[in-house]
Amino acid sequence: MKWQLISPQHAKVEYNQPMTYPRTIAIIQARMSSSRLPGKVLLDLGGQPALAWVIQRARRARLLSGVLTATTTDPADDPIAELCARLDTPCFRGHPFDVLDRYYQAARSAEAEAIIRITADCPLIDPAQIDELIAAFFEQSVDFACNRLPPPWHRTYPIGLDLEMCSFAGLERAWREATLKHEREHVLPYFYDEPGRFKVLQLNAEADYGHLRWTLDTPADLEVLRVIFEHFRTQPDFSWRDVLAFWQANPQLAERNAAIQHKTMTDVDDRYQPDPGEKLPC
Repeated sequence: MKWQLISPQHAKVEYNQPMTYPRTIAIIQARMSSSRLPGKVLLDLGGQPALAWVIQRARRARLLSGVLTATTTDPADDPIAELCARLDTPCFRGHPFDVLDRYYQAARSAEAEAIIRITADCPLIDPAQIDELIAAFFEQSVDFACNRLPPPWHRTYPIGLDLEMCSFAGLERAWREATLKHEREHVLPYFYDEPGRFKVLQLNAEADYGHLRWTLDTPADLEVLRVIFEHFRTQPDFSWRDVLAFWQANPQLAERNAAIQHKTMTDVDDRYQPDPGEKLPC
C-alpha cells in the first residue's frame, strides 16, 4: 500500500480535551488571473466574495493558530490584498507562479510549525474537517496529510473540500528539493508523487462522494455555488454535510457542472516562463 488511509472516526476531535498541537497556520492560495474563470476568488456568493467565505470558514477551525492569504506581487492582485485588509486577515505577497516558494515564504513569515494548504476556489471548506486533519496529522505522526489527492489518485470527499497539511520542516525540504514545474506550481506534490519519500495519510469519507463538484473554477461551477449559498444565506455556519443533504435533495444541481474535466496533478500554467537567470532553491 502506497498510502495509509484512515476513516473519519479515527480522526475524531474531542474538544473537551486540552489541545497542545504545534502552531498550525492555514495558508489560502489566491490570485485574480485564473485561466478558466478570471477574478473568480472575488466573485459574489451569497452577498460576499468567495475568498471572504474561505477566510471566515477557515477561522472557525478550533485547532488553527491563524489564517493568512498568500497572493502574488502582481498589481492585478491588489484587490485581494485590499479585501484581506478589510477582513483584518494577514496577506503575504510572493511569486506569481512558483507557488511553493510563495507558500514557504508565507509560512516562514508567520513562524508556522505546520501549515494547512487551502485554495481560494473552495468556498465550502469545512472547519470541522480542518480540525480532523490537524488531529490526524499529529496523532498519526505523518509527514503529509490530506483529504484528497489529485487525479490519477482516487478521492472520496467532494471536489471543493480540498485540504493538505505538512510540517514546516517538510515544506522547507520540498522547497529546497522540488524541481519539477508541477511540484512548484501545485505546492505539495513532492510529498506524494514518489511513493516512500514521505509518510502520507489520506482521510476518507464513509462513502464515495469524490465525483461531486463543489469547487469554483468555471462559469458552471459559479452557477451551482450561487444556488448553494443562496439556500444557506440565513445559515452561514453550515457544514459540508448540510450541503450534501441539499445536494442529494436537488439532484439537478449535479447536471450543471458534471461534464467539467477536473485538472490533474501535472496540469500547469503555460503562462509561466522562468527568466533565464531564475534558479530554483537547492
